[in-house]
Amino acid sequence: MFRRLSALSLVAVLPLTALAVAAPAQARAPHRTPECQGDWLPATPTSGDVMSGKLSFLGLPAVTVGENVNWRTDPYKNRSWQMVFQSLRWMGRLVADYEATDEDDYLSRAEEIAKDWVEDNPYGGRTTSPYAWAEHPIALRAPALVCLSRYVKADWLKKSLALHAKLLSDPKNYELGHNHGLDQDIGLLRIGCRYGNATWKNLAVSRMVKSMKLDIDGQGALREQAPRYAIYVHDRLRVAVDTIKDCKMKVPAALAIRWESLPRHISAATQPNGYMVPIGDGPADVQPAAFDHAASTVQVFNAGYVFGRTAWNDPKSAYYSIRFGPALKFHGHEDHMGVTYYAQGRSILTEAGFVSYENTPYRRWTLSPEAHNVPILVGRKFRGHTPTALVSKSVHKDRQAFTFTDKAYGVPRKRSVLVNHREDVMAVLDSGGGKLQNLWHLDPRLKVVSDSGGRVVVGDGEWRASIVQLAMPSCKPVGGQRVVRGQTSPYQGWVSPAYMRREPASVIVSPVARSLLTVVVPGTDRPEVSCSGRTLIVHTPAGSVTLHASSSGTLS
Repeated sequence: MFRRLSALSLVAVLPLTALAVAAPAQARAPHRTPECQGDWLPATPTSGDVMSGKLSFLGLPAVTVGENVNWRTDPYKNRSWQMVFQSLRWMGRLVADYEATDEDDYLSRAEEIAKDWVEDNPYGGRTTSPYAWAEHPIALRAPALVCLSRYVKADWLKKSLALHAKLLSDPKNYELGHNHGLDQDIGLLRIGCRYGNATWKNLAVSRMVKSMKLDIDGQGALREQAPRYAIYVHDRLRVAVDTIKDCKMKVPAALAIRWESLPRHISAATQPNGYMVPIGDGPADVQPAAFDHAASTVQVFNAGYVFGRTAWNDPKSAYYSIRFGPALKFHGHEDHMGVTYYAQGRSILTEAGFVSYENTPYRRWTLSPEAHNVPILVGRKFRGHTPTALVSKSVHKDRQAFTFTDKAYGVPRKRSVLVNHREDVMAVLDSGGGKLQNLWHLDPRLKVVSDSGGRVVVGDGEWRASIVQLAMPSCKPVGGQRVVRGQTSPYQGWVSPAYMRREPASVIVSPVARSLLTVVVPGTDRPEVSCSGRTLIVHTPAGSVTLHASSSGTLS
């Protein structure tokens, strides 16, 4: 998220004499330097692309910017593209490759690009690009300019770095407890180290510790409500730690602990197929590298996640996620009580996912409860930013049960989730202070085979799974499910498999009832469900599973 910074005069910038470095206009690259190498460099565009004036960001088609760059270029009306463009990290690629190859043309072109940016984007200028001085581009651009300053000893560059440091130091611009704040600290630390400014260095490290304690909790869970951002923060913390060491400073223990704890959260949020579960602003195509994981197969994070699986390192393992916890913030969606379910090598219940940050009707729909597998109170207005409580849990090796409550619709809403392993079954009991219905977003690869008598059968080739719905407490089948696919008014029946992409996917919309029990049975199109009072027996291909639905609305 970008915002324009408040006006700041260069008069307020620290004295430029502190930045003076006695050296010729350009110095030969003696070796690879920490400032110019590392994880901050983009994979694309390459130096060859930059030299030819063709820039490709975010997997979007390359844009020709030519020799004289127009810094107001905005070909895709995309804030993320603008952020990467204005960060100048692609300019830094030229300097890094200059260090590796001694190609003078790379350094000359890097200097031309940076100088042109500085001249065309004065702070607060009338024709300055709207994103040029947004807080995140400032943070990401600072290390690129520091890298260039190793070989370009020009007054315009020193002045620009001084301004960057001043803006990064200003608490009004700081994103505390957020990945942007971490990038701001890295940028300020790099400038402080480059010019031996202890004030900047110490401020960056002290803020970094405070910020990461807020962003990563004591269980190692990222609080930004999108697990894929834990990968970004983990990678950036590695850059931060390396930068602290390169500055000959001590890495604070609290920072190291938070960094080392993140992998457990990342691995817990990774499905057996190796892809992260698409929660919050996280697309379905994120495939983390192998991270260490906890021994437990079921993990409950107070930040608002339940993750469970039958086994680690088994692509056939069953897996599920459930959302609850604090109110919406940062990269979260209104997905509380939402579940996903993966079993027998297939994703069954998924989420609409993340498409982009642009404020479009589709993006707004992906944030809404209707884009998630949640219970909805009919006829009542949804109250956003409502926390959800985990009120009970029972965790055993082959069976886990959890119950959640909130007042997201102004009246009590309750969901109880039971997952049985070996004989794969997920059961979800919804109830609340009024009539409700629920939504079940199916993986795009699943096709609806049949829909009748309260049973929807879905398939992938010859494989089948069944979703059965029963009214409670009568335990009678509930018919009248609607299957929606690719609807646009209003949006429903879509999944975003990757950034800037969407494709139709079937969604089961339940009938309206006072209480609904939904049973998902992988591996069969003929599950038998029998009831005796509040006791249910679900017959699966692997055996029978007995469930009990209490009068208070919990499953066991």
